[in-house]
Amino acid sequence: MTVSSRDKVSSRDKTNAGGAHRRRLLGAAALIAAGLAAPLGLLAAPTDAVQGEAQRLMYVHVPAVLTAYAAFAVMVAANVLYLARRAERWDRLGRAAAELGAGLTALTIALGVLWARPVWGVWWTWDPRLVSAAAMLLLALGCLAVRAWPGEAGAGARRAALAGPLVAAAMPVVHFSVLWWRTLHQPPSLLKPSGAVPIDPPMLVALLAGIAAFLLAGAWVVARRYRSLAAALETPTRPREDVEPAPLRAAA
Repeated sequence: MTVSSRDKVSSRDKTNAGGAHRRRLLGAAALIAAGLAAPLGLLAAPTDAVQGEAQRLMYVHVPAVLTAYAAFAVMVAANVLYLARRAERWDRLGRAAAELGAGLTALTIALGVLWARPVWGVWWTWDPRLVSAAAMLLLALGCLAVRAWPGEAGAGARRAALAGPLVAAAMPVVHFSVLWWRTLHQPPSLLKPSGAVPIDPPMLVALLAGIAAFLLAGAWVVARRYRSLAAALETPTRPREDVEPAPLRAAA
């Protein structure tokens, strides 16, 4: 049984339409979650007794870094699948997740700097948490940069897939640096080895709402970026046609 090119195009259009619908639903869910998380973090959660209003940055800072961890985990999984199967879809997913993870890591560091100023009295210090987070950002940017190095077709994707585990190795160092070394940074708010959550319930609810909003928004960003990368490959590059210049004519 043969399938005509028209049938293939129709099937692809239906798949793209279904994917667009799912992305719209995901974006709507992220928007609703953000709308719920914002008043919880700004109004419902009580003011911290020690850090004051500056502590409210936690409701963005922690969700940002946890979503970055999730993005890097997706990146590494996609990298492994790409190396095993050489399917372009896994490379696209790994690239989209790496871009999101790098952006959120940069946001995490920026928010940490803003938080450090009123609490520590300095914008930056060579604290193990800050230094390890900066190192993770550089590794993530390196994973993206190696794609542009010259080489045969597919070499950039292979290099990025091989470099991805370095970012994964940095994640536990970043997270547990506040437990392994003496640091100004407070202990983890979540994911502690003991399992304890040293946060008042209203603060915890606001934090979990922020995490949910960030995860949904991150998934939406990755889905849109994945689709844009796929569309770039599907669109053929048309050679420029030579156009003969119009003959010159005297003005009337």
